[in-house]
Amino acid sequence: MLQRIVSLLLLILFVTAAPIASLQASAATSAAPSHIDAVLLIDVSNSMNKSDKNKIANEAMKMFIDMLSAQGDKVGIVAYTDKVQREKALLQISSAGDKQDLKDFIDGLSRGAYTDIAVGMEEAVKVLENGSDPGHEPMIVMLADGNNDLDESSGRTQSQSDQELDAAIETAKQKGYPVYTIGLNADGKLNKGILAGLSDKTGGKAFTTDSADDLPQILSEIFASHLKLKVVPVQSITANGSYQEVTVNVPNSSVLEANISIMSSQPVTAKLTDPSGKSIAIPSDDVLLSKSSSYSLIKLISPEQGDWKLQVKGVPKDKIDINLVFNYDLELKIDALPSAATYKKGDKVEISSHLFSNGAQVTLSNLYQDMKAVLLATDLDTGDVQEIPLDNSAAVFKGTFELKDSHEYELKVRAEESSFYRESDVLKINAKTGTVATSPPAAGTKPGGEEPALEKSSSKTPYFIIGGIVLLLAAAVAFWLLRKNSTRGFVGQMVVEVLDGNTGEKTYPQYKKLSAFRGKFTLHQLLQLAPELKESEKLVFTPGKNDRLLLRGGEGISVERSGRVADTSRGLELKSGDRISVALQTVDKTILLEYLI
Repeated sequence: MLQRIVSLLLLILFVTAAPIASLQASAATSAAPSHIDAVLLIDVSNSMNKSDKNKIANEAMKMFIDMLSAQGDKVGIVAYTDKVQREKALLQISSAGDKQDLKDFIDGLSRGAYTDIAVGMEEAVKVLENGSDPGHEPMIVMLADGNNDLDESSGRTQSQSDQELDAAIETAKQKGYPVYTIGLNADGKLNKGILAGLSDKTGGKAFTTDSADDLPQILSEIFASHLKLKVVPVQSITANGSYQEVTVNVPNSSVLEANISIMSSQPVTAKLTDPSGKSIAIPSDDVLLSKSSSYSLIKLISPEQGDWKLQVKGVPKDKIDINLVFNYDLELKIDALPSAATYKKGDKVEISSHLFSNGAQVTLSNLYQDMKAVLLATDLDTGDVQEIPLDNSAAVFKGTFELKDSHEYELKVRAEESSFYRESDVLKINAKTGTVATSPPAAGTKPGGEEPALEKSSSKTPYFIIGGIVLLLAAAVAFWLLRKNSTRGFVGQMVVEVLDGNTGEKTYPQYKKLSAFRGKFTLHQLLQLAPELKESEKLVFTPGKNDRLLLRGGEGISVERSGRVADTSRGLELKSGDRISVALQTVDKTILLEYLI
């Protein structure tokens, strides 16, 4: 489960980093941030003695720090009760010693009385405001139980705390600071609403757990999600007291770092051999080692492409999970379209996109051929999203998109392989006007600079004007009627869980507010376009009457309600409290959904 959370963290970090480029841009920059600025925000009040009595949150934060790049990222720490207990400003990581300083700071945290979430949030935002690099991707990771416990003798009221928290949330939202909350619910007193609201309003994501032992895994998922990386399961083994060998494949030379996480409840020892068969010391110049009571992390710096052999020895019968997360020096850019070109209904637009490494365009065709690339085309008028496969037979991703209607479109390219994915920035095409926006000529002159010839007035002019106004009004009414259904909003939220058929494990419930959608949305969009769950795009939700949802499904996907297969071809109506399950065919996973108002 730790590996799933690693990929989620990295994915989230990357998703929040995607800006939108205009059609006139000379070239779109990659949405992948080179570095991140993270503030770890932790509740250290006495209530955490029950939520996290073994201080697993400290171990989780240390693992998060170990997974960061060896150089360049920044980390700050805020520990709060009803005041800021201890704080560390953003520290740029330049060496292993910097990471150790941060981990030593975490080990020195102590608990205190009372709790005021607003105090912690305000300070975390200030830390980013005062030290975040404009070229880095900011984020806040909050570990708490979501409950306030104010000191009555201070005179501070809950209303005052709520107002200050709302202000801090608004600042985080305006400045682009996503907040990822991890709710600790060991004593069953978690305030899910507060933490979910923090994440929803700032573009982050909320997690909950009943056991603090899950924290390292959750933080790992957040890390991976934020950087658009995938956690690659290497192998799970049951230790037998001897060295057991597993293969770690480094797919190409663009890998900056390979993070090998070894999760185990008992101590482990490891040996490493590079692709040439040479034994590599752990640690050494290009191999870093971090260890704690619950994990070991081996980081390979600029590793050689090929199969590395890892030998692991653990305590007999101990379960050891080994996973891999790569940091890549790869950007994906979509080629700019000609600024002087015109675009209208029926036109076909040629799209091309390239990979870049260290600022230089990648010309190795095999790197492109190892990936799958698609063009994601969003019709902004209807909300429809097309996914068009791109050709990758040469050192370029290319394809064609047809403007089927006089609408506005957003285009971006997504390329992925087993260990990561990348998305380009967005190109906008407006097929309503037919042209790229340009500055009009000065009023009263022709393009050549001559004075315009005055035309004789006509007695019919007022009628033409009135007729034109009537036609415009009629067109506006017709357009409004056509768009009414396609722009209807949604109410309520969807509780989402994913059940793994192989392990029997179920993810933590995620509360997805539906108010952000208009007209319709797919289950794949609700799942944040997770590549392995792409099959879920066959299920489409539209607004129903009386605050209900209508679910329609395509062929080859099974939906059950109350233990029975439901017919979604004509629309399955869901009311508040209804639960359904969706069994996927391409992966052995089941999506569990509950609609709530």
